[in-house]
Amino acid sequence: MTESNLQAENSRHIPPHSTEAERSVLGALLLDSNAYSKVSDTGLEAIDFYREAHGKIFEAIQDLVGRAEPVDLITLTTNLKNRNTFEQIGGSPYLTGLFEDSYSSAHVTHYSKIVKEKAILRRMISTANDLVEKAYGGVENVEEYLDLTEKSVFEVTDTKLRQSFSPIRQILVENIHMLESLADKKSTITGLATGFKDLDEKTSGLHPGNLVIVAGRPAMGKTSFVLNIAERAAIRNKASVAVFSLEMAKEELGMRLLSGVARIDASRLKTGRLGDHDWKNLTRAAGQLSASKIFIDDTPAITVLEMRSRCRRLLADHGLNLIIVDYLQLMRGSAKGMKGPQNREGEISEISRSLKALAKELRCPVIALSQLNRSVESRPDKRPMLSDLRESGAIEQDADIVSFVYRDEVYNKETEDKGIAELILAKHRAGSTGTVRLRWQAEFTAFDDLTDEFRMPAGYGAGAESFQGPGSGLPDGFPPAGP
Repeated sequence: MTESNLQAENSRHIPPHSTEAERSVLGALLLDSNAYSKVSDTGLEAIDFYREAHGKIFEAIQDLVGRAEPVDLITLTTNLKNRNTFEQIGGSPYLTGLFEDSYSSAHVTHYSKIVKEKAILRRMISTANDLVEKAYGGVENVEEYLDLTEKSVFEVTDTKLRQSFSPIRQILVENIHMLESLADKKSTITGLATGFKDLDEKTSGLHPGNLVIVAGRPAMGKTSFVLNIAERAAIRNKASVAVFSLEMAKEELGMRLLSGVARIDASRLKTGRLGDHDWKNLTRAAGQLSASKIFIDDTPAITVLEMRSRCRRLLADHGLNLIIVDYLQLMRGSAKGMKGPQNREGEISEISRSLKALAKELRCPVIALSQLNRSVESRPDKRPMLSDLRESGAIEQDADIVSFVYRDEVYNKETEDKGIAELILAKHRAGSTGTVRLRWQAEFTAFDDLTDEFRMPAGYGAGAESFQGPGSGLPDGFPPAGP
């Protein structure tokens, strides 16, 4: 092998990096401490630097910025000495060289992106090597291996998902920034607004990482309720919504969405007997829904792994702000050949835990519909309780919010609450429980807010801001829907 070929061969095994870009970033930060905000916007972390010394210097600069102290040769030297890393990074000569080699901070964003991209390539190489080694070592469950592969590649570009620990100082800084943003916004809604005023007042919206259970007996309107949330989030808030329908076909869901948004009687929509006014409303609704980011998957008996994989791809392609599952008991866990009530309960527990993990991984709320036990039918008061959740107590344990849809007219034809639905918040990890009353529009299979005279007495959540006014939509800090 010639000398040139040997050099080419060796260069292939040197991990991707740019020492010049790393030095330029650090030099720019020494030259202009205000440049840190530009660097931070690129997501650059100490772990992204190829040279260990550069990572230690960057950590020290981060510490100074976090303490609101100036960043210069003197303060940086003191900080590094306090960390016992001053000599490891090369001492005064190296720091002075970084400073003297920098003439401007104008291109610090560009240099930061180079460092970040090289770090991603190094992580991709490491991840690929690990996956190849696992494949050669033998794979018992190919489906789980593919899920691991996809998750590993997904995490390569998101270092936050790979961190086991975060220093409390960093967490508190993020908390303070969020509180400042909320104070400026003057809103009670800190998550994704559902579009139901009283519900948003009680929950402050749907929050990233939360698992929300919506349960009820058949014919209560569970599917209609979550579809109402989906269309309001997508149309009014420009959110990206994934709907997994394991029971109804996507065409039927599409008709329900059209009926609810256009306010056309669902029975007339099925027969096509529409007047001129109906067609006008239908065209408007179709336009709104077509422009929205609602994505429907009607794969029956989908597994947790399949759902996770599709959500990751949707997040990468379109962003993802809300996941809806209709319904939990129709999903399949990872185990095969499970039979019997005990194994089924274990499978439901696995599915419930996996949905909670999915919400945390993708940082978006997950709404999962759930069935109830028939025992509720034997009670004089048919309003559901937590103990009525079917097949698993783990659902209650994993969920951040457990709510029940109840309409008294289903059981009591003489009730005074005709056209009234109750959304019973039986568990609310971050707030109060209680009941929110809604208007049920059967002809449109839709729910609406009640007028003031139909609301619950004080203390049940009335008085939230108008959905289309301040406090609606995606709050600051909430993951964007995508490009």
